[in-house]
Amino acid sequence: METLDLPWVEKYRPKTLSEVIGQKHIVDRLKAFVSRSDFPSMIFAGTAGVGKTTCAIAMANDLYGKDIGGAFKELNASDARGIDVIRGEVKEFAKTLSLAKVPTKIIFLDEADSLTSDAQHALRRTMEKFARETRFILSANYASKLIEPIQSRCVVFRFKPLTEENMREYIGRIVKGENLEIDDNAVDALIYVGEGDLRKLTNMLQSAAMQSTKITESRIYDIAARTRPKEIAAMIRYAISGDFDHARDELYNLLLKHGFGADDIITQCYREVPGMNLDEHAKLSIMAELGEYDFRISEGANERIQLEAMLAKFALIGRSASHPSSITSGPA
Repeated sequence: METLDLPWVEKYRPKTLSEVIGQKHIVDRLKAFVSRSDFPSMIFAGTAGVGKTTCAIAMANDLYGKDIGGAFKELNASDARGIDVIRGEVKEFAKTLSLAKVPTKIIFLDEADSLTSDAQHALRRTMEKFARETRFILSANYASKLIEPIQSRCVVFRFKPLTEENMREYIGRIVKGENLEIDDNAVDALIYVGEGDLRKLTNMLQSAAMQSTKITESRIYDIAARTRPKEIAAMIRYAISGDFDHARDELYNLLLKHGFGADDIITQCYREVPGMNLDEHAKLSIMAELGEYDFRISEGANERIQLEAMLAKFALIGRSASHPSSITSGPA
């Protein structure tokens, strides 16, 4: 396989807005801003890996082209949280003249919600003072953590979780570019463990491809250090049906053979339960118990004892379920 100079997250990052996968409602508005060469300051809000940074860079590329270096500055606010950075690096760039044909510069602050309160107030003043020559794009997982004066000066774009179709399209783009061989089960595994985060998904796919150009489901789960959905579902179903010994065997398999931690197992249970063919009352009870045992373990309780107690609780839930006939035994 060809040796790459760049990590795949950068190699396959869209260079223009037309290449961005998903977020059509946002991309269309950003394209309109580019066509007019006029735009407001913005807040890009959403979870990790859904395209916030990509859209900011792609918009800047469309606006400035080869002159992007003198008109676009990217900073990660989590690495530079202090007020001195805002008063120094940000302010210095904000007051310089744009070297591009478009006179308005962009400062992109990633993870802006990690800025301290003092830094945010300093940023607000900088935004006001240099509003004519500089626009800001603030990326945040939680826009509510930004102070109100900043929010009121920006248009907020809320990035939606990427759909399964979006992720399949992106996987297909990499598979074609790298001449990989991947089956449907491996694609499903990538989507499952990626959890809508294209950055995480890309890193896992590149890691798998370093061993072989043939990507398999088992390799994806091994690299991600995640439990297989079928194994988690089997453990829950055994417990709910009253087969505690088999449920505990599945638990030990996950803990000892695969080396998964209690938090991984509880998190995967949380993801699997809503889609399982279980009595609705049983689902509600299980979800409540998952929260309780997650809290106990986070407080320092013995992991193995708590996980076995959790399975025992699932068995009691199955016994008292209003429609026990709807619960099938075993891993089916």
